[in-house]
Amino acid sequence: MIPQELIKKIRQIQIYTSRMVDASFTGQYESVFKGRGMQFDEVREYIPGDDIRTIDWNVTARTGKPYIKRFVEEREMTVIFAVDLSASGDFGTVNKAKNELAAEFCAVMAFAAAKNNDKVGLLIFADQIELYIPPKKGMSHVLRLIRELLYFKMPKRKTDISQALDYLAKVVRKRATVFLVSDFIETDLAILPKGTPNSANGTDFKKPLSLLNKHHDVIAVSVRDRAEIALPNIGLIEFTDAETGETILVDTSSRQFRNKYSSTSAQRFDNLKSMLRTINVDCISISTDKPYIQDLVRFFHMRHRRH
Repeated sequence: MIPQELIKKIRQIQIYTSRMVDASFTGQYESVFKGRGMQFDEVREYIPGDDIRTIDWNVTARTGKPYIKRFVEEREMTVIFAVDLSASGDFGTVNKAKNELAAEFCAVMAFAAAKNNDKVGLLIFADQIELYIPPKKGMSHVLRLIRELLYFKMPKRKTDISQALDYLAKVVRKRATVFLVSDFIETDLAILPKGTPNSANGTDFKKPLSLLNKHHDVIAVSVRDRAEIALPNIGLIEFTDAETGETILVDTSSRQFRNKYSSTSAQRFDNLKSMLRTINVDCISISTDKPYIQDLVRFFHMRHRRH
């Protein structure tokens, strides 16, 4: 049985997203995310003015009359949400946790895909593959994906983005648009300034991401919280890595420490964006403390201009 609280939450997201996913939003989605190309429609008799390059010479020779092949744009598309629900996503200091924001973002895009008659699939991962739901059409299927995102009980685990990318490369055969949704923090304490005890660097997933992007259209969605960007002055606090349990005491009243913290955070994000640019992967950044729909619209416009 699904708890009433979860049913209420799903309903709230459905109402909220349906307001945003209006005709204008769906039109922008359709203009940016194209189908796989052209597909054969029919063979018909040649009409003066038709492009002679489309003549089907086999049928023409068989019938003694010129015939052409007609093609139409293959509109149907496959969308996959690869969502990192590791322990670091449970963090949030404003309106919601990062994992909740990730689920809401996926809901918005999934409803847009459903209205466009596209197939939608879901991969949930941490340091291993937790759940894979193959792409299907329909609003009931989209609601199931949202339910899984909100209801999934993840044990406290680390993050392995490379493994998730390798898995997708094996199971998704036809070209798809893949939204890789993560905070891209493979160790929470990695955000601390270099030299701080227990600070660490995440693993490198550039190669598997580049390989996946050669066959699919991969878009990175960076989910952040403002406390990960700039640390407030709240005195002595304990940092606990949600994925390892490691704890460290820091003095946030130190302006020097806060500046280093902000600088380290900015550098990590810049490094991520730089890496994504080198392999031609677009990035959308969303945060728990502000609306993201305008960021999405700006992303649509940027992609539309580029294509």
